[in-house]
Amino acid sequence: MRDWDDAIATACALPEVVMEKWWGSPCPKINGKGFMSRSREPDSFALMVTRPEKELLFETDPDTFWETPHYANYPMLLVRFGTESRERILLYIQRAWWDRAKKPQRLAAGMAERP
Repeated sequence: MRDWDDAIATACALPEVVMEKWWGSPCPKINGKGFMSRSREPDSFALMVTRPEKELLFETDPDTFWETPHYANYPMLLVRFGTESRERILLYIQRAWWDRAKKPQRLAAGMAERP
């Protein structure tokens, strides 16, 4: 992802995503549930992930995925803009969407299985 606008465009390309306020700023949501948000860190955005995925991403790609104490003990991590990991970031945005989508939405999107 180049920047927040690129990250938003990626998320909003997924079915039934709307931009609504979450923690005071517009963020992509599905079914009223946010799955990524603008970060306080100027070079990153925050993304919901499962706890096991969070640890895996820290271990395998710390140049892209990181956290501050604010995100410790919460299933969300920071994603740096401008890294070479665009495809991997896209996968985790899709997973965050899938985790919040309802089964009919997943099926309509052709994602019966978690990406």
